[in-house]
Amino acid sequence: QKISFKKRAPRAVRVVRQFAAKVMMTSDVRIDTKLNKFLWSNGVRNVPRRVRVRLSRKRNEDEDAKEKMFTLVQHVPVESFKGLQTENVRDE
Repeated sequence: QKISFKKRAPRAVRVVRQFAAKVMMTSDVRIDTKLNKFLWSNGVRNVPRRVRVRLSRKRNEDEDAKEKMFTLVQHVPVESFKGLQTENVRDE
């Protein structure tokens, strides 16, 4: 809805973070630098309307971490958003 210009890109990053935390059920969400660059590509005001992301749950290597899993969010460049479906990939 309505949001001031100077808060658009930071809010987009925050919304992606919230979505990943909800879907993958981890509170530790790490956003890839390419995704961050894409969200900020048009400046702070003109955030891209849609973005396709790849979410992967990874094991935390730190021994003293609060959670044993974290979510990595990566950007997937696509030509068009028409007819895309959610794809689940099992990575063993």
